[in-house]
Amino acid sequence: MSNEHETIEQSRDIMISAIAQSMVIYGVTPSVGRIYGVLYFSSEPLTLDEIKDQVAMSKASVSNGMRELLETDMVTKVWMKGDRKDHYVAEKDYLRNFITFFIKKIRQERNLIMKATEQVEPTLEAIVEETSDDQVKEEANKDLALIKNSYNYFDWTMRFANAMESGEIFNYLPKQQENKGDIT
Repeated sequence: MSNEHETIEQSRDIMISAIAQSMVIYGVTPSVGRIYGVLYFSSEPLTLDEIKDQVAMSKASVSNGMRELLETDMVTKVWMKGDRKDHYVAEKDYLRNFITFFIKKIRQERNLIMKATEQVEPTLEAIVEETSDDQVKEEANKDLALIKNSYNYFDWTMRFANAMESGEIFNYLPKQQENKGDIT
């Protein structure tokens, strides 16, 4: 292997490490980040075994990580003629990855809170209607007000997620048209 090729491999390793570390910010484990990084820099689709060898993880761990990446559309399974094994490629558009991931998290947050709200709100409303204890009534009303105030937040975040998903957000914050090699 030539010195230049080794330098390219070292540079890729540095970038893959940075990708893995940056994905931790979004709640993704470094090992899943490494899997994505390996696929990101691969010029051709890879099998689980090929990925396993490059990231030095068990096949089961790679398979679990791959499932997580597939769920967020950061990786796609592709068919290769003449090979029965699954092959994978990375989505190389960081902006698309971010939007897809962020929308999923916004919707998960909303679903969790709304499910709790559906369970709690009727109970608090019943307490307000039925109690004769003014202090209990006041506490229940305060909690109901907090819950109702959260609806504005969830309305805004859903409109934000929908604007990202539809591309409407780019009317207000356009994508950079050319890749000038700048990260700014």
